[in-house]
Amino acid sequence: MRMSRRIAVVEDEAPIRENYLDALRRHGFEARGYPDRPSAERAFADDLPDLVIIDIGLGDEHEGGFELCRALRARSQQLPIIFLTARDSELDAVSGLRLGADDYLTKDISIPHLMARVSALLRRLEALARPGTQEHELVRGALAIDTDCLTVKWRGRPVDLTVTEFWIVYALARYPGHVRSREQLMEAASLVVDESTITSHIKRIRRKFQQHDPDFGGLLTVHGAGYRWAGPE
Repeated sequence: MRMSRRIAVVEDEAPIRENYLDALRRHGFEARGYPDRPSAERAFADDLPDLVIIDIGLGDEHEGGFELCRALRARSQQLPIIFLTARDSELDAVSGLRLGADDYLTKDISIPHLMARVSALLRRLEALARPGTQEHELVRGALAIDTDCLTVKWRGRPVDLTVTEFWIVYALARYPGHVRSREQLMEAASLVVDESTITSHIKRIRRKFQQHDPDFGGLLTVHGAGYRWAGPE
């Protein structure tokens, strides 16, 4: 993996922010910190970083991180976004994932674990974009996946997926009809998340396909076992 990847940390508490920045720099990343949403948005106006780590509460903005995530997702579906926050409620986690975050972590996570999450997201982004390492195009009936451009189409219409969502769809669609457990899906997609996070991603993926096709039924839940792609439609 390239060591010049640019990571942004948006965190209002200076000691915490500097701790994360120091750790990222020790791992070879170019890391820059921002104390609030406005300063981050100004810095990102012309050029997005390669990955963003965001706290939810930013200064006087109780949900400034959510607003920043929403704005970033409007600009790029592929930008990896991690929420790193002291707020550990299920509602906040679900809200973050619904906004399109790739991961939701609490601040009690260890630095090595955080670095593993960052590296996994960047590895997946690079692996998908690297020509010749995987099938360039994967077609399953109405589904068309382009691994060079990180795009998914359903019945010819683009479906905007995050990096994590793209991996999940790709992992399932490669073998239509095969049931993947949550554990197998996490391994196949290089995810390091808990089972409830996978469930949230699956729900979000379905909603995105249903926006184009209300009768979409390609992604099936096999109760007690996992998920499967239904096959060509």
